[in-house]
Amino acid sequence: MANRAEEVARHLWMSGWEVVNFHRLPAWLKDNDMLLHGHRPQLNNVWACLKSIFRIHTETGNIWTHLIGCFSFTVILVFVLSQPSSLLQWQDKLVYSVFIVGAVCCLGFSCLFHTISCHSEHVAKIMNKLDYTGIAVLTIGSFVPYLYYSFYCVFWAKVFYLALIGVLGIAAIIISMSSKFATPPYRPLRAGVFIALGLSGVIPSVHSTILNGFWQSVNHLSFGWLVLMGVLYISGASIYAARVPERCFRGHFDLWFQSHQIFHVFVIAAAFVHYHGVVQLSTYRLSEGDCRPSDEILTKENFSIPSYILHVINNP
Repeated sequence: MANRAEEVARHLWMSGWEVVNFHRLPAWLKDNDMLLHGHRPQLNNVWACLKSIFRIHTETGNIWTHLIGCFSFTVILVFVLSQPSSLLQWQDKLVYSVFIVGAVCCLGFSCLFHTISCHSEHVAKIMNKLDYTGIAVLTIGSFVPYLYYSFYCVFWAKVFYLALIGVLGIAAIIISMSSKFATPPYRPLRAGVFIALGLSGVIPSVHSTILNGFWQSVNHLSFGWLVLMGVLYISGASIYAARVPERCFRGHFDLWFQSHQIFHVFVIAAAFVHYHGVVQLSTYRLSEGDCRPSDEILTKENFSIPSYILHVINNP
C-alpha cells in the first residue's frame, strides 16, 4: 500500500510534460541549436516551472549551479553582518554588503531566469531583462569594495571612480530593463554599455598600481586576485560564446557539462576569488596599511589638484 501511494505521488509530481527535442521547441525557446535533446517545452504554469528544478533537462545544471552559489553568498552575507564592530565597523560591513548583495542578486536572478523562462514568451522576456540586470548589479557591487579599499587614503579618486561606475551601472540597468533597447537594432549599444562597464575597472586598477607601486599592489592590495577574477570571467564568457564542448560533440553534452553550465561555474569561482581578494585587501587596510603621513594631502579636507599631481610624481 505504501509503495502504491509513493508511485501515485511520484506520478502526480512528474506528470504533465516530457522533455522534447530542439526542433520541437517554439521559436522563442530556441537558444542553443547544439543541444539536441532534453529540453523543457513551454509549460504555461509557474508551479510546473518551479517543480522542473527537480527534473533532469538542459536547464537543470544552469539552475542548480547558481542556486547553490546564491545560497552560499547569502550565508556569507549573514556571516559578515554578524561580525562584531571591533572586527568590522558599520561602513566596512556596508562596503562588503554591496558586493555580496550584488552576487546574491545576480546568481538569484539567473537561477530564476533559467527556472521560469519556459513559462511563456512574455515571462521569458521579463526574466531575460532581470538576468541582465543582475549582471550589471554584480559588476557594480564588485567594484565598490575594491575601489573603496584601493583608494582608502585618496578621497576624491575614490569618489570619482565610484561615481563613474555608478553612472555606467545605472545606464546598463536601464538598458537591460528597457523593451526598446532589447530590440536587435540596439544590440551594439547594449554590448557597448556592458563592455564599457567592465572595462571601466581598468583605469582605476592602473591608477592604483601607479599610486601604490606594482609589488605593493600584488602583495597587499589584491591585484593578483583581481586579475585572476578577470581571467575567470573572460574565460567563462569565451567558452559560453564559443559553445564548447557541445559544438564539437553535438548531442553528448545536452544535459551536463554544456558551455552555459561551465560559464556559471566560472562566474561563481570568479565571485569567490573576488571575495577572497576583498578580504585580504580590507584586512591590510584596516590592520597594517593605514594611510602614510604623505597621504594627508589626499584627504577630503586637504585635497587639491596640484598637490595630488606632485604626490603621484614624488611617490611612485
